[in-house]
Amino acid sequence: MGERLKDKVAIVTGGNSGIGAETGRTFAREGAKVILMARREEQGKAVAQEIRDAGGEAHFVGCDVGDNDGVQAAVAEAAGIYGRIDVLFNNAGGGAGSSFPNEPIEEFQRVIQINLTGTFFVSQAVWPHIVAAGGGAVVNMSSLAAQRGFSPAMKAEYGATASSYYAAKAGVDALTRYMAGVGGEVNIRVNCVRPGQILTPGATGGTYKSEEEGGNHVFKRMFDFNQILPGAGRSEDVANLVLFLSCDESKFITGEMINVDGGVPAKL
Repeated sequence: MGERLKDKVAIVTGGNSGIGAETGRTFAREGAKVILMARREEQGKAVAQEIRDAGGEAHFVGCDVGDNDGVQAAVAEAAGIYGRIDVLFNNAGGGAGSSFPNEPIEEFQRVIQINLTGTFFVSQAVWPHIVAAGGGAVVNMSSLAAQRGFSPAMKAEYGATASSYYAAKAGVDALTRYMAGVGGEVNIRVNCVRPGQILTPGATGGTYKSEEEGGNHVFKRMFDFNQILPGAGRSEDVANLVLFLSCDESKFITGEMINVDGGVPAKL
C-alpha cells in the first residue's frame, strides 16, 4: 500500500466499472478512503468489496449524476461516511450512436446531461466539502473528441460518435478551466483527462477483453490510423494520471487538459 493519498477521502463517479473502478482501486492502494458512485448498484458494491478485500477502504453510494436531487443526497451521504471530502473524480459519462444532423433531440439532451451537466451537478455539491477540508483536487473526464475533428473521408472510413458527445466533452474542458480559476481562491486544483483508445467494457462493446484476448475499441481502426504509439491503452493508464493529478505530486498544476491517447498528431 502506498501513501500518496493517505487519509484523503475521494469520490469517484461512474465507479462501478472501467476507468472509474480502476481509479477507485488505485486511490485505495495509495491510502485513500474511496466513495464509489454509480447507477448500477450490484456492480458498484462488488468493486467496493473488492477494494476492501484487498485491504483498502471503500463504500458504494448509488447516484445518477444527471439527477441533481439525487446528487445532493448522495454527496451528503458520502460526506457523512468519513466526515470530509478531499478529491473528486468526475468520471461518469457515456456516448451515443447517432450522427448529426439525424440525432434525436432526446438523445442529444441525455448525453449532455450525463457528461456535462452531471459533472456540474457533482462538482457543485462536492465543492463546499473540499473547501471545508482546506482544499484538494478535482479531476474531470473529457475525451479526445473534445479537440479533434474529422474529414468526410475519415468519417466514412472510420466512423464517429454523436455530436452530443463532442459538444459535451468540449463543455467539460471549458468548465474545467472555469472551475480552476475559481479553485485558485480556495486551494482547489481542477484538471481534466482526455482518453483516446482505452479498452473498457463500454469501449469494447459491453464486455471487456484485453487485446491479447481479442478485445478491440469500437473505433480501433480510426485510432490506429491516427496514433503515434501502437495498440490500445488500458484503464490503469488513465487511473495513474488521475492519481497524479489528485495528489501533492501535482501541487503546481491546475487548469490543464492532459491527453492519454498514444499520441494523436492531428488535432483541431
